[in-house]
This record gives sequence, structure tokens and C-alpha cells, in this order.
Amino acid sequence: MQLSPARLAADALRLLPRKRISRALGAIAATRAPQPLVQRAIDAFVRAYDVDMAQAIVPSGGYRSFDDFFTRALEPGARPIDPDTSAITSPADGKIEDFGAVDVAASITVKGKPYRVGDLLGDVGLGASYQGGNYFIVYLSPRDYHRVHTPVAGKLSASRHVPGTLYPVNRIGTDFVPQVFARNERVVSVQDSPEHGKVVTIMVAAIGVGHISMSYDDIRTNQGRDAGLKQYGANGVQLARGDELGVFHLGSTAVVFLPPGAPLEWCVSPGEMVRMGQRVAVPRRQR
Repeated sequence: MQLSPARLAADALRLLPRKRISRALGAIAATRAPQPLVQRAIDAFVRAYDVDMAQAIVPSGGYRSFDDFFTRALEPGARPIDPDTSAITSPADGKIEDFGAVDVAASITVKGKPYRVGDLLGDVGLGASYQGGNYFIVYLSPRDYHRVHTPVAGKLSASRHVPGTLYPVNRIGTDFVPQVFARNERVVSVQDSPEHGKVVTIMVAAIGVGHISMSYDDIRTNQGRDAGLKQYGANGVQLARGDELGVFHLGSTAVVFLPPGAPLEWCVSPGEMVRMGQRVAVPRRQR
């Protein structure tokens, strides 16, 4: 039987030092070079991936590194937040990879493959509390804006850096790497939402991602150290919907879990392209 190119790529990646490769790529991307040289690389990337730069903030004199370009901020108001305060909004620009209910075994199915919520969160006890809740997944492609924001309002109560490996999270990873989202390094952010309860946003790293940096704490992945679990208690930051959580230094995936509560009405479709702040779901009774 002839193997597909994606399967061959996945098999080849298993043999490579993926985390070292990602650190090296991140270091290269962050290297400050003469601006004309950086600009030529950026222009080539923009053309190759059809990147929309219309609302990007470009510093005076241009970006000094490829990482500066990739982690670019947007102009104020570029991503309006849905005005319905009960709405759960997309944490990022990207594609809706999947969404739905968490089953009675506290598991979800992504691309036909089961995942235990506790494995994704790095905490089996916390994962069990999402039995009967809901989830959705946003995939960020290379062309997308790569800052991740809060899907709900609420105080940040905890974070967990879950160490892991680094596989791609495109079709190569989701189709041919078992449990790719639970195997890759990731950061879990927990918000206590008055409207929706404990809402979790997971930033999942991937090969090529130099690191993830969090905006609310000094947490950086793929640095050879494990930040572990942090409980913020009374010191937790109060975050509005759309506040920045963290930054992918090259792209990946965001996963959101919502605990059981009011039934949700989904406002998106699988494969739909969304923007940060766009309505993903609302409590059914308030549609």
C-alpha cells in the first residue's frame, strides 16, 4: 500500500529532534538583521501565504526581525468584540477545527480520534469537571494573526505549563500523530467567569513554534524549564473578553473548554474562518 505524503512526513518527524529544531527556528526568527533583509523575507512570506497586513501595526522603520512581524499587534478596534456579553467569542483568528459537547467519559472526539479532557489539561481531576460541558478548537495557520485572547470575561485563577513534545498540528499531526494535542507542549489558562464558570483556554505549541509567551505572567515554553501549576488566588488578573492571553511565536492551535451549564447554540460551522472576538456560541435561552 502506498503511503500518503502526509503520513511519510509524520513518520520522518518522529526521527527528528523536534524541540531543538523549533528552538533553532525561533532563535533565527528573533535575530535582528538589517531591515532591508528582514523586509525581503517578510514580503516573500506575505506573498506566499497571502497575509493581510491592512490592520497590522508596523513600527517606524519597519520590523527588525521576522518574529516581530509574526507576533505583530493590530490597530485598536481591528477586532471588535461581540457586543452580547453572554457570547463566547473566538480567542484567535483562524479556522474552526471542531466543536461540540464533552461526553459522559469527559472525552472529546477530534478528527475521529478520542481525547480525554484531563490529558489535554494535564489534570485528570480538573478534566472530569468538564463532563457534559462544551469545547471548540481554533487552528491558526501561518497567515493568521498570532495573539490569543480571552473568550469570556473573568478573573484568571490558575495556569499550568504542560511539558511535551512538538509535532505539527496541521493535517500531518491531526491525522497521523496519535493524541497530538495531548502530546505537544501547551499552556492552560483558567478563568473564573461569572457567566460561564471555569473556562479554560489551552494554547497548544507545535513544531516550528519557537515558544509561547504568556501576557499575564512570565511563562515561556520550550525553554528547558517547566513553570508547572500556578494558582493566582486573590492576585488573579481580572480580564475582559478580548484581553490578550499570550502569543504564539509561529503558529498553532487554541482549545477552549466550558463547564456544564446552560445549553449552547453554536454560531459557527466546522471549517469556518473566524476572527478574534467573533461570536462562537451563546446560551440557547438568550439567542
